[in-house]
Amino acid sequence: MTRKQRRAVLIGSGVVILTIAALLVLFALRDTIVFFHTPSDIAENKVKIGERFRLGGLVAEGSVKRGTGATVTFAVTDTLSKVDVRYTGILPDLFREGQGVVTEGRLTGDGGFEADSVLAKHDENYMPADVAKALEERGVKLGESAKHPNAASSGKDADTKYNNKVSQ
Repeated sequence: MTRKQRRAVLIGSGVVILTIAALLVLFALRDTIVFFHTPSDIAENKVKIGERFRLGGLVAEGSVKRGTGATVTFAVTDTLSKVDVRYTGILPDLFREGQGVVTEGRLTGDGGFEADSVLAKHDENYMPADVAKALEERGVKLGESAKHPNAASSGKDADTKYNNKVSQ
């Protein structure tokens, strides 16, 4: 085998190994990828019971009820539908009624949502772009504080540009 052929075999082997490694990583992570859904998506049966996902919207006014210990129940709404959420743990300091929230967990058989984490917006001038976009699509009027500088972009692009602008 010539030097050129050995180099080609070595490069080809490296590409094959990297491709196999990437496929194994993607296969291992496919169950941990979490998608964002609104209460209307749940009402339209777009989410299966027991499937892990993120539920986003606004905390419904008058819905927060503290149970025994650290258990809290509240409703997440997009003004068209609402989903009752049950969470056991310490809520973020910025969690309150009427504010944007993203919860992560699973849909239960009774139509409720069992959350294992709750994320509240981190300052008074920010709402994640995907939450704002989903709420606007459902007809919710958002204030200027929820608008992103690059409204045409969606998801990470708008978040990245907004976060870069804030940090400068």
